[in-house]
Amino acid sequence: MKDSILKNIQKAYTNKNKMLAILLDPDKLDLAAIPKIIDRIHALQANYIFVGGSLLFTNILEDFISEIKKHTTLPIVLFPGSAMQISNQANGILFLQLLSGRNPEYLIGNQVIAAPILQKTNLEVISTGYILVESGRETTASYISNTKPIPAHKPEIAMATAMAGEYIGNKLIYLDGGSGALQQVPLKMIKKVAQSVNLPIIVGGGIKTKAQIEQTFKAGATIVVVGTAFENNEF
Repeated sequence: MKDSILKNIQKAYTNKNKMLAILLDPDKLDLAAIPKIIDRIHALQANYIFVGGSLLFTNILEDFISEIKKHTTLPIVLFPGSAMQISNQANGILFLQLLSGRNPEYLIGNQVIAAPILQKTNLEVISTGYILVESGRETTASYISNTKPIPAHKPEIAMATAMAGEYIGNKLIYLDGGSGALQQVPLKMIKKVAQSVNLPIIVGGGIKTKAQIEQTFKAGATIVVVGTAFENNEF
């Protein structure tokens, strides 16, 4: 029997394997470009395709994922910006709790709305503690969620937040600088979080080079997510 997405990530964490996810935002990509995009993703030997965005102005999520599936067998994981970003076309969904914020809508409100919808799908639902980190400018995620990111120079706050997420029951911790981040999550912060929790860590935002990817893995990430840099053909 094929392992679940979470079990594969947990195995990678245990074995200290590196995993790469490419984040695709349906608002920013044309359906006609998907075949070439998938070719580039395969060339990078990515493990996952994350799909989502903070907004989603267009109502093409279903068609977008359906088109991706025509060209790849890679697992497609939803990275939702709201309870409206759910599609049974995907393989799984990161069920996010915005742990770094204090807005109840993103701690439990959207999750309550999404839960009955998710129960009717075949999606693998993966409890994920989401921690937004200061990245040099206000990002869409912080603006839309009306929350402050954790200061980049305060790794101890990120550490305590991640520990709380583990005790709550999250299965993954996601450290994110946000879409279009000027700076990536500090390596010192990643390392401190990795040393403090017994969970796989996903890191994204502001990662623009292969050297940064390797440094992020070395600091303790199990999955590195690249989005904007991929969109800008920097990979």
